[in-house]
Parts: sequence; structure tokens; C-alpha cells
Amino acid sequence: MKLEELTRYLDELLQPSKFRDYCPNGLQVEGCDHVERIVAGVTASQALLDYAVAEGAQAVLVHHGYFWKGEDGRITGIRRKRLRALLRNDISLLAYHLPLDAHPELGNNAQLAALFGWTAEGRFGDQDIAWLGRVDAPCSLAELRAGMAATLGRQPLSIGDDGRRVERIAWCTGGAQGYFEQAIALGVDAFVSGEISEQTVHLARESGVAYLAAGHHATERYGAKALTAHLAERFGLDCRFVDLDNPV
Repeated sequence: MKLEELTRYLDELLQPSKFRDYCPNGLQVEGCDHVERIVAGVTASQALLDYAVAEGAQAVLVHHGYFWKGEDGRITGIRRKRLRALLRNDISLLAYHLPLDAHPELGNNAQLAALFGWTAEGRFGDQDIAWLGRVDAPCSLAELRAGMAATLGRQPLSIGDDGRRVERIAWCTGGAQGYFEQAIALGVDAFVSGEISEQTVHLARESGVAYLAAGHHATERYGAKALTAHLAERFGLDCRFVDLDNPV
């Protein structure tokens, strides 16, 4: 498949032009003009790039790419090493941040809901990134946390009464603790995200709304995985999702 065709398809599918984001979405580093094998992951770390080089991939597809707003733009140190790995091996880097969070079927939030059987009923927050809905069956906070731990392979940090009944739920993968106050105002029983901040603990305790921080990486594995599976099925590409361990 031509790189230009792949990029055009992904841009049409994920519609990055609709989002105000902290980084450029789409093709970030241009490699060879054809793609047969894609290595995907959450973040374009050196470990993921080394895997792509070893596997002879022509493209790397991630949620967290490069060139974030506010970063030092000089190509030195770790940034130089990463870019050198891509350019020396003619590997393209494609990255979709908020567009991959938001996609209604393949996105991180959609995939997290499918994983746990949550029913989406609406969206909220800046650019409608956060989701709102119901759990598959009402349960206690302790039961919700235990089910998430078993599925994600890590124990979420939860703030709230373990006996609290959870029916209405809001969620947003990654570092979305800033949407918690809006979730509280919507009358949910619990909010799930990847990270938690110091002030979030007080909001949860004082509002009575439970907060579960299930891991930034852990909650954002599923969008890139679903997207590469979609590309493999649609175009017959060799797509390999690599889940590199990250405790955060």
C-alpha cells in the first residue's frame, strides 16, 4: 500500500482537522513510499522503534507521537536518537492523539467501553472527548474495581466508598482528571480515567463520586490495537500491536 494512500485513509477515518490538539496528527515523519508491515503501540518510544526496525516495518502507528506544544524543538539527545532510528531505516511515523481518543468505534474511549460492557449515552468535556453512560449491571465500587483490575492486569487506584452503588459512569482515557468536576455535575456515580491529581482526591471525597485511576497506558492500549486490526482486515497489511509494559 502506498504511504500516501494509508495517510489519506487514516485522515479521512479519524478526521484530525476537527480537533484542536497539542501535537500534529497524521504523518509526523515520512519514510519510504510503500507500507506492507505496521508496528503499533501507545507511544513512539525507543523500544517500540527498535522493535519496528528488527521486524522490518515500514511504518509505526501510535497514539503518542512527537512534536508536542511547549517542548524544546531542538533535535538532540533522546529526540535525535529516536528520529535517527526512523530516518536511517526509512520508517514512517503516524500518530493520532485526540482523534484516536474520540473515534466512535475504534477510539480509546469506545474500546474501553466495549471492553467492560459499558453503554455510552453521551459525551462531555472539551471537544466532547469524555464519555458518559451506564455499566452493564449495577455494582459496588469494590466490584467495579475488581473487574477492571482483572481485565486490565493492574489494580486501579480508587477514591470512594467501596460499598457505593455504581450505575451511571463517566470515563475518559489517559490524563483526563480535569474532566472530573464536569462528571460530578452530570450526576454520575463514578468517573474512570488513567491518571489522578492531588486535588482530585479531595473532589472525590467531598462530592461522594468515586474516582478510579486505572493507568494512562493501561487505558489507552485499545485504540491503537483496534485501529491496526481494522487496517489489517481492510487492506491485508501485516499489523503488529506491541504492548510495552508501562506502570503509569
